[in-house]
Amino acid sequence: MSTLAQKPNKSQKVAVLAHRQVSLFELGCATELFCLPRPELSEFYTGEIVTFAEENPLATGGLALACRRVESLMDYDLLVIPCWSTNAQPQDAYLERVHRTVAEFAAAGRQILTFCSGAFLPAELGLFDGRQATTHWLFAERFRERFPAVEYVGDVLYVWEDALACAAGSSAAIDLGIEFLRRNHGYELANSVARRLVMAPHRQGGQAQYVEMPVAKRPDHFSAALDWAIGNLDGAIKIDDLAQRAHLSRRSFDRKFRQSMGIAPKEWLIQQRLRAAQKALESGKESVDRAAQLAGFESSATLRHHFRRAFGISPSEYQRQFQVSAKVAVEA
Repeated sequence: MSTLAQKPNKSQKVAVLAHRQVSLFELGCATELFCLPRPELSEFYTGEIVTFAEENPLATGGLALACRRVESLMDYDLLVIPCWSTNAQPQDAYLERVHRTVAEFAAAGRQILTFCSGAFLPAELGLFDGRQATTHWLFAERFRERFPAVEYVGDVLYVWEDALACAAGSSAAIDLGIEFLRRNHGYELANSVARRLVMAPHRQGGQAQYVEMPVAKRPDHFSAALDWAIGNLDGAIKIDDLAQRAHLSRRSFDRKFRQSMGIAPKEWLIQQRLRAAQKALESGKESVDRAAQLAGFESSATLRHHFRRAFGISPSEYQRQFQVSAKVAVEA
């Protein structure tokens, strides 16, 4: 995982690139995250939907979109690519202009987020070569065939590679957007946006959208058990206790957990504790020892072990980086 990015200030601008044939859902995710006015927040982004096409982009159902036509992206700080063609397209003036300007944007080291099939555009430019990337599972084989130099990752919601980040599918776009906000603004702002979207601030597991799950016909004790765990991370939690709260045998609980979350219960619990530790460290009020205690780790040494394994840095380094980013944002 890359280190924390510098916090953006209120003047940062976001370009949401509309393809000639744009998907409304992914476009809607981008506009909800970065174009919607949020007067309740003191700092945020100014987003615009832009296009390089002469004609208005067409969306699903034949809807034509009136977007801002641009010749460059260098006036923007963040580029969001909601979707792109999954097939190789014949070169024309439009495509050459898109490739040239996106490559220029990337060369400047500016952040690019792609949603779903949007990963195909930077892949066409070779930006993912030698790196990890993901896209919707429906396009996995096509992505692998077209871009053999890219390390495709399938069972994830998103992949983050420094200034490039890509979301696996439609709803995973929101997961990536919330994670982007958390990395740049911290938990409080990310949670505020997540609440507005009526969703959890972080969703675990892989591309669970292709796992068929029946609608529950009785109260969801499984979800209640997970909610209880998140609310009691500072105490000792055994997986057997969670299974009992979910009204399931341990074997059935483990199976349902992997089907629903894409990971084992123990690993999920560690991830939840790590996120609680991150939140405590970001506050700037808690020591590493206290963060370990609040997150339910046996000791600060255990926290350091799991933290470095997950994020590549120590908890104290993470805290210093976040505080430096916060100071830069205040002074900007």
